[in-house]
Amino acid sequence: MSARMPERLELVCPAGTPAALRVAVRAGADSVYVGFRDETNARNFPGLNFSREELAEAVAFAHRHGVRVFVAVNTFPRAGEQELWHRAVDDALALGADALILADLGLACYARRRHPEARLHLSVQASAANPEAIALFRELAGIRRVVLPRVLTVGEIRALTEAIDVETEVFVLGGLCVMAEGRCLLSSYVTGRSPNMNGVCSPAEDVRYAEEEGMLVTRLGPVTVNRFGPGEPAGYPTLCKGRFLACGRASYLFEEPVSLSAFEVLPALARAGVRAVKIEGRQRGRAYIEKVIRTVRAAAEAVAAGRPVPAVDLHELTEGGRETVGAYDKRWR
Repeated sequence: MSARMPERLELVCPAGTPAALRVAVRAGADSVYVGFRDETNARNFPGLNFSREELAEAVAFAHRHGVRVFVAVNTFPRAGEQELWHRAVDDALALGADALILADLGLACYARRRHPEARLHLSVQASAANPEAIALFRELAGIRRVVLPRVLTVGEIRALTEAIDVETEVFVLGGLCVMAEGRCLLSSYVTGRSPNMNGVCSPAEDVRYAEEEGMLVTRLGPVTVNRFGPGEPAGYPTLCKGRFLACGRASYLFEEPVSLSAFEVLPALARAGVRAVKIEGRQRGRAYIEKVIRTVRAAAEAVAAGRPVPAVDLHELTEGGRETVGAYDKRWR
């Protein structure tokens, strides 16, 4: 199959709360993705996500504005305790969700068996990055779209879209993770919970901030993650983005705080056959959601019209005040 440039890139936007969803819809989202307020989605933080009643209202609001709603049920069910995940699949579709975003093959097969007409997308949590893995999900679960891991170059994405009969969606803005998505267990070593099983990396109840010797110290459980000097931007303490002592020097051992910003490769992604571009950030506030969606929308419209992507300034919204185009052009590998 040869890749075909879409008429216009679909813009898939985060909505961590009902208020954020309304902002995303009005700001220009084509689709929004949400999760239930439990372990079935990979952003299971206090104050985020949707009850069943809130999702029903959100779907009705989005549909009135011509926007689709995708529900992420993208953590991995515990063996013998699948009922919570099965209920999330059934309820999301009963409440009018336009698609489910799934990571677990068994859960995807359950969704196809119980709801054969449902549209199923493969989450980035599945870490499917080759034609064989994607074909397996397509054959067994009827997956129609795959959200690709953030480790592929544009050339690799082009080759992939030419080899599969599934739509592709890629992240273009937001946080990055140095670990294989859906496989990270760093948080569980300290807290007993991981994003792929419990939906939470660095649970808020395990996070501690303290002032020590004029510095802001952040901890996850008993582990000191970082120390920030006066005026230095302080990020949320996750182990992969912590500074640790090694060989007598404190440095970022895994990954420095930096945000993905792939505006410059949007035309190349479209030519590579990508169907949809995704913004990360269900944990971000409404002001962030509105600004980034309007910015990405303007860029996507320019690509569709064959115009240069307009200049973008989202520096104040990026992690650590730094941006990267990620693996798309091999500068981040």
